[in-house]
This record gives sequence, structure tokens and C-alpha cells, in this order.
Amino acid sequence: MILIDRILIVLLLTTAALLAGCVTTTPATAVHQPMTVRPEARNAAPANGSIYSAATARPLFEDRRARLVGDTLTINIAEKTAAAKKSDTKADRSHSSQASVPTIVGLPLKSFQGTTLSATGSHAFEGSGENTSSNNFTGVLTVTVIEVYPNGNLLVSGEKQIGLKEGEEFIRFSGVVNPTTITATNTVQSTLVADARIEYKANGFIDTAQVMGWLGRFFLTFLPF
Repeated sequence: MILIDRILIVLLLTTAALLAGCVTTTPATAVHQPMTVRPEARNAAPANGSIYSAATARPLFEDRRARLVGDTLTINIAEKTAAAKKSDTKADRSHSSQASVPTIVGLPLKSFQGTTLSATGSHAFEGSGENTSSNNFTGVLTVTVIEVYPNGNLLVSGEKQIGLKEGEEFIRFSGVVNPTTITATNTVQSTLVADARIEYKANGFIDTAQVMGWLGRFFLTFLPF
């Protein structure tokens, strides 16, 4: 019975590992949710005609810039940042003291007479650090207006999935757009978007190989070394 139980445990673990390898997971995201919404219905819309369509109609002198929930907006991602930090610290401290016992007359503890005590100490500390980081992210992504704020600003969010042979790549973007920054071609620079959140993630086997397995993470939670 013990042997059979061990065989069953091994089979269960093997099956779980195979299933985990076959499942394609979507990387977690920090962008605003949801990533897309359907356009809101318009109240008291005129009936459709042979040319007029209530779903797509706009006033004659109205441009095509995004302004309603469900409208699309093209984001030109042009992020380039660089930061450098360097610090240097140095501290030095020294201490010296000396004491002597003079002549003792008519008092006990004459054995300490003429004793000289001295002590010296020093402490030094020196530390330095340097950090440099930079990134360059360019691309074009079309997002959807998911909410219109009372002041007219647009909360947009969107995702682009690219299926490759080795897996899938996810490009995600969200942020708050001021309608005055939208160009006539219904585009806006990512540098003009407030609270922008940009992600580029993948779930291919190369990315999976760089993640520690669940059993290793389990043992690391309580190993003292």
C-alpha cells in the first residue's frame, strides 16, 4: 500500500507539472481597468435613415477627436528617461585618554600608588555608491476612452497582444488625457498623458525560464540560509 501511495503522489505531481507547462497565463498588469468598454447609448437619438445612422452620427462641425466613452485614441509612445546618482561618505573619529594615580598618604589602597592608565581608540568609516538607469520606449498604440471625468479629461486604457512563435507579447497603456492636447489626427504624445502607466510584458518560455519554480519558492520561505 505504501508503494502504491507513493506512485500515486508521483503521478499527481507529474500531471500538475505538465498542466502548468501547458497553460498560457496572462501577465499581471498595473494599468487602469477595464482595458476597453463599449460606447454608451445616446438618449433620444433620431431614427436611422437611408444615410443617417444614430450610432455614428456627429454634428456637422464636430471633429473626430475622442471625447466620449468608447471612443478610440492613438497614443504615440515616446518615453526616454535617464537618471544617475552618486554618493560618497567618509567619517573618522579618534579618542585618547590618560589617567594616573598620584601619591597616596594615610589612605588605604596604597598598592595603586603610582599607577598610570591610558586608553586610545579610533573609528573610521568610508562608503560610496553609484546608480545609473535609463530606458527608451517607442511605439504606437490605440486605446479606448473608459471614463470621462467631470472636468472633461479622458481616462484611457488599451492593450495590444502580439502572438509570436515563442509566446505572446503584451503592450499596455493607460492614463489621463487632457482633450486640448489631442491633435487633429486624434493622436496624443505619451509625454502629455497624466498618470501614465506603460507596460511591455511577455509570457513565452524564455520568460518562464527566468522565474523560479513554485517548489523552490516554497523552500525559500523558511530556509535560514
